[in-house]
Amino acid sequence: MRPHDLPPPLPLHPPRHLRGPSGRCRHQGHALQGRRRREERHLACSDGGGAAEDGVPALLRGGLKAILDYGSEDAEEDDSCDRNLKGFLDMVEMVASPAVPESSVSFACVKVTAICPIALLERVSDLLRWEKKDPSFRLPWKSHSMPLLSQSSPLYQTPSMPNPLTAPEEQDLRSALHRLSTLCKRCAEINLPILIDAEYTSVQPAIDYFTYSAASEFNRGDDPIIFGTIQAYLRDAKERLVQAADAAEGEGLSFGFKLVRGAYMSRETELASSLGVASPIHRCIQDTHACYDDCASFMLEKVLSGSGSLVLATHNLESGKAAAGKAEELGIGKRNRKLQFSQLMGMADGLSLGLRNAGFQVSKYLPFGPVDQVIPYLLRRAEENRGLLSASSHDKELIRKELRRRMKTAVLGRAY
Repeated sequence: MRPHDLPPPLPLHPPRHLRGPSGRCRHQGHALQGRRRREERHLACSDGGGAAEDGVPALLRGGLKAILDYGSEDAEEDDSCDRNLKGFLDMVEMVASPAVPESSVSFACVKVTAICPIALLERVSDLLRWEKKDPSFRLPWKSHSMPLLSQSSPLYQTPSMPNPLTAPEEQDLRSALHRLSTLCKRCAEINLPILIDAEYTSVQPAIDYFTYSAASEFNRGDDPIIFGTIQAYLRDAKERLVQAADAAEGEGLSFGFKLVRGAYMSRETELASSLGVASPIHRCIQDTHACYDDCASFMLEKVLSGSGSLVLATHNLESGKAAAGKAEELGIGKRNRKLQFSQLMGMADGLSLGLRNAGFQVSKYLPFGPVDQVIPYLLRRAEENRGLLSASSHDKELIRKELRRRMKTAVLGRAY
């Protein structure tokens, strides 16, 4: 079938045959609501693993897949990093178990801040920024990597030459890299790709270093195992994306990126203001939307050529429509595993179902784990949506309802 013969990429409303009497999508009334009830139960558990197993088949029945996101981050010492690694590995083993239907989980999600102490990530990022300022500066612990910073990347957080890593710090860095490698190795064994989340700019250079180090080891086949994350609200986003993609192609690596808008707008703006420098964030929402769509268009070309893979993580209707339209224009097959869309579970369900109804591959983020770890994650998503994702009061109300529901579950220990 030729691209112009395909149905519209994203209907604004579910097709008539999928709507109930009220106009709501029938799948929303069954698979998605059933999934929510299961999610409420698993959020009340201490580990969430068993109930996450229940949520995955419910998504699959609705024509969606799951991105499992073990809610753990911001470790402060090695012991907590080791515990978090075990949580991530348990999540992977759950995917490999017969309890989870085959091919029902599209990705595992990991935060480097959960397996490397924050203070060390800050130290490493300082050193990487100084290396960018002064190319003669040598980092004896650094292995080969794709470019981490661009000419437009913010370097103001490192105003003077930092002290080198101490011997114990270098050992801690090797331990953290080994944790990530251990996780990646197990995921590669069961062919489960990993999405490595992005964070705030004070630690992002180190996170990209971890990501690209793992990619150099594990992205040797046609389909990447390691996906980095690009935050389109950053003014250097497109430049860093192009640099990394060009470097990966030059080395014969497959590469994958998750594209998001960003979740730390207030933090970044306040820090820059306190230092008297320009914010690394785009000046207006429209510029962020334009950057997101530009990055998506660039990566869709890479998907078409076969060298790149893309996860479009967005709750923004217009971005979803634009990317779907561009994919059809390019003739990218809708069953092409190198292109996927994703939204957070319980949010933007209309967008998810619209994309699925148009034939695209869609996954829902399924955060699980201790409630005191999952709620902060959702609060950041609320901040992200408040400032960036949509001007729609409907979307914002969905987010407020989801937060209230999960908090009630945390307090009452049951669905409400």
